[in-house]
Amino acid sequence: MADLSALKDIATPSESAAPVHVRKVDTFGRSYATGKRKNAVARVWVKAGSGKIVVNGKDYTAYFARPVLQMILRQPIFAAARDGQFDIIATVAGGGLSGQAGAVRHGISKAMTYFEPGLRPVLKKGGFLTRDSRVVERKKYGRAKARRSFQFSKR
Repeated sequence: MADLSALKDIATPSESAAPVHVRKVDTFGRSYATGKRKNAVARVWVKAGSGKIVVNGKDYTAYFARPVLQMILRQPIFAAARDGQFDIIATVAGGGLSGQAGAVRHGISKAMTYFEPGLRPVLKKGGFLTRDSRVVERKKYGRAKARRSFQFSKR
């Protein structure tokens, strides 16, 4: 009971216990990440370049025609102050355009942290690295929709 001071040294975590984020780049100098949102899944490659963004073989302005979706896509780039420094290639499938834009944004954020680990605190604080787990609730039997009941009539 009196000799608990010896256990104190064992229980304290060492300085090396904190996760060390290292640069993850393939042989072509690209970093890869998967982004998800609703039912959309995006595969994203980031490499040093002139700022060109290609989604499913098209320029991102042609694929995401609405300005709001283009803004969502570029949020992590502006937050990290890296506009025009990365070439981004993404393939996205599933869901609708809004979910796909969110999935590409999530993938870009993760790939940027793999390419340049120093950007992680900025992107983490902006909430770009967190996967938005909200998905559509399934329809239940005996219901009109997920929760809506059929109209009640007494007679």
